[in-house]
Amino acid sequence: MILRDNPVLIRELLVNLRSPRAFALQFVYVSLLGAMVYFAWPANEGQVSSGAAQRLFDLFFLGQFFLVALVAPTFAAGSITGEKERKTYEMLLASPLMPTSILIGKLLSSLTYLVILIISSLPLIILCFLLGGILLSEIARAYLILILAAGTFGLLSLACSSYFGRTSSALVVSYLVILPLAITCVYLTRTNDTTLRDFVSISVLPPWCLMIWSVVVIALNGRLLRPPDVGSEGKEVVDEEQEMKYAIGVVIDRDLFPDKLFAPAKRTDLMPDGTNPVLDKELRSEIFAQGTLMLRVVIQVSMLLSIPLMAFLLFLRPENAGYYVSYVLTFNLLVGPVFSAGSITQERERQTLNLLLTTLLRPGKIVFAKLIAALRVSTVLTFLLTEQLLLAYVLIPELRDRAWTLVIYLLIIATCCLATSTIGLLCSALSRKTSVAMILTYLSLLLLFVGPVGLRWYLQGFAGGISEARLAAFTVSSPYSAAFSIPMKSSQFSTTDANSQASMTQQIIPGINLPVWAVYLIMYPPLCAMLFGLTYVFFRYRWWRAGGT
Repeated sequence: MILRDNPVLIRELLVNLRSPRAFALQFVYVSLLGAMVYFAWPANEGQVSSGAAQRLFDLFFLGQFFLVALVAPTFAAGSITGEKERKTYEMLLASPLMPTSILIGKLLSSLTYLVILIISSLPLIILCFLLGGILLSEIARAYLILILAAGTFGLLSLACSSYFGRTSSALVVSYLVILPLAITCVYLTRTNDTTLRDFVSISVLPPWCLMIWSVVVIALNGRLLRPPDVGSEGKEVVDEEQEMKYAIGVVIDRDLFPDKLFAPAKRTDLMPDGTNPVLDKELRSEIFAQGTLMLRVVIQVSMLLSIPLMAFLLFLRPENAGYYVSYVLTFNLLVGPVFSAGSITQERERQTLNLLLTTLLRPGKIVFAKLIAALRVSTVLTFLLTEQLLLAYVLIPELRDRAWTLVIYLLIIATCCLATSTIGLLCSALSRKTSVAMILTYLSLLLLFVGPVGLRWYLQGFAGGISEARLAAFTVSSPYSAAFSIPMKSSQFSTTDANSQASMTQQIIPGINLPVWAVYLIMYPPLCAMLFGLTYVFFRYRWWRAGGT
């Protein structure tokens, strides 16, 4: 009854699986995997080493695992918040369906397509088995981990969706919760110790996942049975004083530093002449339009994770400062699109876009205000995590002697903030829904930031004839590669080898000797200016159509 005659499950599956985008995405996904196998397949099959087959299998597993970690929240985080945004949440709760039926319908409908993508890669994985060096038990264990991860990440995203009123808020909190779990799982299951790997994969992960499922299902059942957030029509405007009075943990105060950097106090007087009203409204009111729960969770979780990372990566092993910078970059990659990808789509969803376009403000002034507001919030929240980096450079002599690298790290982080906000604003101008704009933004950032690093690792394993400079040229669009290209080797440090040090100063651009971080810092400002110009063109087209109607 729960599965066969579940109207929520049937409706969601019919809508999602019959859409042309579902077939197109599956075709593109399988085509990319097939191309990867084609180019990685050895020319002489008789001289294939087990290491090459194992490396290809690891590439498949890691790629699909992080696909699950990144895609599961995009499907599940909007399951319940979408009902709230469409004003159908109360109708769903008032239906004769039991909370368990609603929960199972939402979860299975969110994960079915993801499971289809995972299973569609099975024939290609079998090709790795034909190369030799891989056991069928390893393939079965890998797919067991993927299915457990999909269920766990989907349930956690569904729980976040029930606690927030916006899909964007639920999505970013889901990523903040899931990312540490994903990294820990990969670390434990891909260790070289086969005994530990088998023990974790078979004896530890399944019972822990079942325990997490049980706890989350019980909590969601209770929340759907006695929902504390019904009557959403009367909660569009949040009383900040009441919220701060009952808030637990971090409390955002507009009058204190650094809160006033991203949330200035409300204006009590008339705006001076020449003030951009869109920028003033976005900075002073938009962040608090749906409450501060998402902001408080983001700040608390990020600060909590930064403490052990600071101790291990900066104070115990200061040569690994690039890894801590990568954590800051990952935080901005997750949080930055939340404040920019919905800048224009939310105006359309609130049916205020036409009113905004018919004001006396020029399109360029509106787009610029949207960008500055999103950039200011994401930059301030990101640079809050650099306090630990500044502290390490002050207290650790090895880092203090290389203070110039701190400036480069901060410039890389600032450029990353600019890129995420600009790309998110462009996707918001191209899309009609905030959820679509956010998914498009995350995919674009993964393609620019994470994809080149994976491509370099892939080419290093299967194409040894490519020079280090050519490999480095593949990664100039990634801030992670830029952070790791900064030379941290000194008399005290001994982590970077000669090859990686040599690749830092080779000719990435023909005729010019520049390291990766220098090319990254030179390339992105004009690229962001070009993307902002495209955003202005698309937004002006909307403005022109509004004027014509």
